[in-house]
Amino acid sequence: MSKSLLGKFLFVLMLAFVLLIAACSDGSDDDSSSDEEGNEESSENEGEDEEEEEASGEGDQLYSIEDFSPTTANSGEPIEGGELTYGLVTDTAFEGTLNWAFYSGTYDAEILNWFDESLLGYSNEYRINDEGAATYEVDEENSSITFTIKDGVKWHDGEPVTAEDWAFAYETILHPDYDGVRGTSAGFTRLLGYEEYVSGEADEIEGIEIVDDQTITFHYDRLTPSLLTGGIWGYPLAKHIFEDIPVAEMSSSPEVREEPIGFGPFKVESVTPGESVTLSKFEDYWRGEPNLDKVTIKTINPSTAANAVETGEVDLVDSFPADQYADNADLEGVDWLGMIDQAYTYIGFKLGDWDAEAGKVNYKPEEMKMGDVDLRRAMWYAVDNSEVGEQFYDGLRWNGTTLIPPSHPEYHDDSIETPTFDPDKANQILDDAGYEDVDGDGFREDPDGEELVINFATMSGGDVAQPLANYYMQSWERVGLNVELVDGRLLEFNSFYDRVGQRGEDDPEIDIYQGAWSVGYDVDPTGLYGKEALFNFPRYESEKNDELLAEGVSEEAFDTEYRKEVYSEWQEFMVEEIPVFPTLYRSIVVPANERVVNWDITVEGTNTRYSEVGVTE
Repeated sequence: MSKSLLGKFLFVLMLAFVLLIAACSDGSDDDSSSDEEGNEESSENEGEDEEEEEASGEGDQLYSIEDFSPTTANSGEPIEGGELTYGLVTDTAFEGTLNWAFYSGTYDAEILNWFDESLLGYSNEYRINDEGAATYEVDEENSSITFTIKDGVKWHDGEPVTAEDWAFAYETILHPDYDGVRGTSAGFTRLLGYEEYVSGEADEIEGIEIVDDQTITFHYDRLTPSLLTGGIWGYPLAKHIFEDIPVAEMSSSPEVREEPIGFGPFKVESVTPGESVTLSKFEDYWRGEPNLDKVTIKTINPSTAANAVETGEVDLVDSFPADQYADNADLEGVDWLGMIDQAYTYIGFKLGDWDAEAGKVNYKPEEMKMGDVDLRRAMWYAVDNSEVGEQFYDGLRWNGTTLIPPSHPEYHDDSIETPTFDPDKANQILDDAGYEDVDGDGFREDPDGEELVINFATMSGGDVAQPLANYYMQSWERVGLNVELVDGRLLEFNSFYDRVGQRGEDDPEIDIYQGAWSVGYDVDPTGLYGKEALFNFPRYESEKNDELLAEGVSEEAFDTEYRKEVYSEWQEFMVEEIPVFPTLYRSIVVPANERVVNWDITVEGTNTRYSEVGVTE
């Protein structure tokens, strides 16, 4: 479809949608509650995210993320006693699980970043360095890594952060009663004694050695490259606070929900559940006294984010709807920052469910509606993601090709040929696979002649979510596939991820879904596509997938060139298997009030930006 035709289609679709809403509202003030938007980071991934917004509809001017700087332009000196307001751009409440060991949503992570942090520092290449609160030494001969916590690293109550706190975090996360989503990365599973501890055969983890109050050694069955690029859990848990709380009760305790503690540059003064958090400077912060005296974090609706920065209601925001940039590029008093995001949006296909007892996916494509790879491939060919990126996001999102995004340029393989918009090919694939319109209603039946209705789950969030979902469904309809929204509507963020399986229960009503992943620092995709990964929402597994994922973290993979070859092969293999297909790569574009200084959104900038950020007036 040409750009102009797609623009006309979207305009007509939006007009029909507006008229429908107007008709349903019947002039009353009692509007139905709006669906809500959210971001999920697997932050490990923390999990994915999706924050769709209003379509631009203009589409003439395209932007490139290469033209943005990731740091504020203001080079002035921060004033003493400065205060700053930070906006969480969302139309839903944040969950409020304010501890790294237990959180699952990106909004909670954004809050955590201000008052707690990893002991580990990272470079822009996603590798551990000595710029964090702990230094490290690798012992290759004994497959161990020793960390030493720097002097003066204290919890907000004045107690020192110790090696015992770090070990306690591991013991909690791997405890049988732990109800969070951490614990599957190599930093946990490769520890000596991991199996014995998680099975209850041992009371301690053999591979964790507390050398002294500030020194801890992790012993592994073998070292992997992932350990030094995000695979090690770097967040201690204050043992003197949590040791008397049963593990099963920790995530809901006041120490997590109401009075959280950290060792970061600010300390929590008050929490208004789901709405805001007030913080004050932690004068004994190990890097030195922060520049700001006070930070207020509050939720702000996506539709008002730009205006809120321009008027000074907020100084910074965690994210910004990319489709709204074109209309706000010239705001007075606003400095725009940008960089390639460590994320991609995707369409996922349900190919099984989660076996909680075995702790792994139950892959059963022969029983699932989307089990035929030809059907999945045809659905990829049927959508024009390049046009979606231009029409909805003015070029600030663009066609996704493989499951390692360009935020990891060492490993993203842009030479791999992937399906691109070709409805004729989509039709041919479906014809050849036996999907035919048997009853003449315009929709194809499955190869057995049975009715085929594909149930599609996607999240609410901003004005673009509905027309974007409609665009995909219309695209599939044009090749004869009947795709309908689950429950006939967009799903609220937390409900969406619960239903696709983040709690281990897969809603059988969902056949396909649209989600997004933040991929984390480490390029290893096991946490999203390994057979024992809860976040493997398609519930896909295969022997070759297992082999390639294992090779990517093997000893041979310490050779970067070898690792590149492995992940290139994995990317190509996933294009063949299609448990999911990427739709869009994403950019981070965020406004900052021009009075803000020292805000840096790069990985390296994360090490110091919260303590060094300030205001000049």
